[in-house]
Amino acid sequence: MIAPLPGVTHTKPGSAQAPVPGIDIGIVDEMGEPVGNGESGFLVIRQPWPAMLRGIWRDPERYRETYWSRFGTDLYFVSDGARYDEDGDIWLMGRVDDVMNVSGHRLSTTEIESSLVAHAKVAEAAVVGAKDATTGEAVVAFVMLSDDAAGDPEAVEAELRDHVRSDIGAIAKPRNVLVVPELPKTRSGKIMRKLLKNVANGDDVGDSSTLSDPSVMIQIAEDMRAQHAQ
Repeated sequence: MIAPLPGVTHTKPGSAQAPVPGIDIGIVDEMGEPVGNGESGFLVIRQPWPAMLRGIWRDPERYRETYWSRFGTDLYFVSDGARYDEDGDIWLMGRVDDVMNVSGHRLSTTEIESSLVAHAKVAEAAVVGAKDATTGEAVVAFVMLSDDAAGDPEAVEAELRDHVRSDIGAIAKPRNVLVVPELPKTRSGKIMRKLLKNVANGDDVGDSSTLSDPSVMIQIAEDMRAQHAQ
């Protein structure tokens, strides 16, 4: 429902781009208000169609609660985070119901990713929860820097950790920020956070055969081990 059209759209790697004709997609903030270019929020469908009323088998209340209660009955909540870039193209940022439990606080990975992407030096980010003996889970962030980002990687990582702390709060400050040359994505552009979570926990990477470039995970795993060894 969000895709480039051959011969019409100038494609942009990583971006879902724009809704196909007949589909009314929007991105809204916590209050259900539309966000502008360069801003992130929650993906919604503004104009539903009759088939969407089929619901969940034998559980209509769950259907209403899950998809039609977050922003009232006028907007269908997709449960994904998304953002507009400066051109108005849509970038999907992952499930907003993917949460971490850090010292008893439930944190959305998407919220922290949005904070990181809002920093001028960050092009893309992926956040996962990693096991931590003290807090239960800890925030681990993998970031791709923008082309014009400069500075020592360790200094940039410290800068991004402080940015999240001032933007969201100390509890959301990443334990680790790893600058990576590329995020692991499938051929369709989906970020494989499960593989990143494995690396953050010190486990084997897992099956990376579905990635467009499996060598990316090898490099990320090596960089994470090097960071832990410091």
